[in-house]
Order: sequence, then C-alpha cells, then structure tokens
Amino acid sequence: MSKALSDRRKFILNMARGVGLATMSGFIWSAFIDEATAAKLTLRPPGALKEEDFLKTCIKCGLCVEACPYDTLSLAAPGDNKAIGTPFFIPRDIPCYMCTDIPCVPVCPTGALDESSVTTNEKLDINVADMGLAIVDEKSCVAFWGIQCDACYRACPLLDVAITIEYSKNERTGKHAFLKPVVHADACTGCGMCEHACITEDAAIKILPRDLVQGKAGSHYIKGWDKEDEKRLENAKEIKTVTEISKKTAVDSLNSNLLEDLY
Repeated sequence: MSKALSDRRKFILNMARGVGLATMSGFIWSAFIDEATAAKLTLRPPGALKEEDFLKTCIKCGLCVEACPYDTLSLAAPGDNKAIGTPFFIPRDIPCYMCTDIPCVPVCPTGALDESSVTTNEKLDINVADMGLAIVDEKSCVAFWGIQCDACYRACPLLDVAITIEYSKNERTGKHAFLKPVVHADACTGCGMCEHACITEDAAIKILPRDLVQGKAGSHYIKGWDKEDEKRLENAKEIKTVTEISKKTAVDSLNSNLLEDLY
C-alpha cells in the first residue's frame, strides 16, 4: 500500500472519529440540558431542602423511598430527566398521602430531608410540609365551565383550609352556580392528592415547585393591615430624593407641563 493511500485512510478515519465524538458530545450536552431544565419541575419528599442544597446534601441512598408505605417516592433513573438517584414523586401517579409520622424524613442520614422543617412544637407535623403548590388551570377545569365538580376539593386532606369552594352565579344559564376551587398558598402542602383526583384527561390542577409559580412582593411593600408585617417599619429610615421637579409644588409642576404643551 502506498504511503499516500495510507495517509488518506488515516485522514478519513480521524475525520470519522471527530464527527462521532462531536455527535456524541452533542447528545450528552442535550441530555444534560434536558435534565437541568426538567429538574426545575421536580417534586421532592416532605422536608426537602431548597433544590440546590438538596442536590448537594442527598447521597442517593434510597432510604426515604424504602420508608414510604405508599410507594409514592421513586429514585430517578437514566431517562427520567432528573438528577439520577435522587428521590421524587409524580402526584398524578401516586401523591403523598400525608403520613402523620412522615416516615420518609427521619430516616434521611444527611439532613437533605430536614426534620425541623416539618416539626411543630417538637412534634412531626405533615401539615407544614412544603412540597409544592397546587395551581388551577381555569381554562381546562370543568368547574369553571359550570359543570359541577369538587373532586380536588374533596380529595384535599386539609379540607376547607388548603382548598375552598367559591360559589358564584353562572351568568350564561342564569340559574346555576359555579363551584370554583380556590387554592390557598399559605396552607397548601403540595401533596398532590388534588391532582391525582382530578377528573380531566390531563389534570386541570397541578402541583408545581413553589418557587416557579408563586410571586414575591418586594421588601419595600408593607401590609398596613398586618401588625406583624408593619413591624418592619420600626427601624426604617426615611429617604428623600430631591429632583428639579420635586422642588416644585404639584400644581406648579402641572402648570409648567401644560405651558410646555401649549407652546
């Protein structure tokens, strides 16, 4: 075989390897991006730390999964688009059934499931768990169409606390009432029993991580009717910003603008 032919074959083989590696790298990177994106929607067991801290602390031992009596929890496997080996649950399949002794939490050896976050007066309290927040899609919820349904309301373990029913007149028919489910964010634990019970083909009420769906008012907003919130004003200092406009009275400022518009 001539040297030229040998060099040509080596060149072609190297090119093929390069293309193969580039393609494989693309698949790996794509999978990483998919998992990183999907991880934001992952629901963790009761007491789980914030996602970033949870991933640093969880050793993927599976003890919480073994402790769950309802097989709610699973360990993420390749293809689940979640951090492999970490516990999660899908409410539509199996929700958290709000065990009073919360068996999945005390067995955690690292504190990734923080017992203190689900404790009240030194006793485990599943009612203060924060696994997510139920969100109602009013467009697909049949209760908002006027069809009588209270499946999610009845399934909620914190009946009339986490979900209540709001009655309003159905103007379309003039003689029926809407029975609309209302989720109360301060009480919802994200257990997912409502999503599991929803009668629509694709649940009209879904549990999502609270950080993704709940807004947050700036610290400069004060609830004047809330004495506890108003206490934040006790040590507040007044800050005055002086501009050319603020040196004038409101009337003078308006008159100046009016004159500018006229001329």
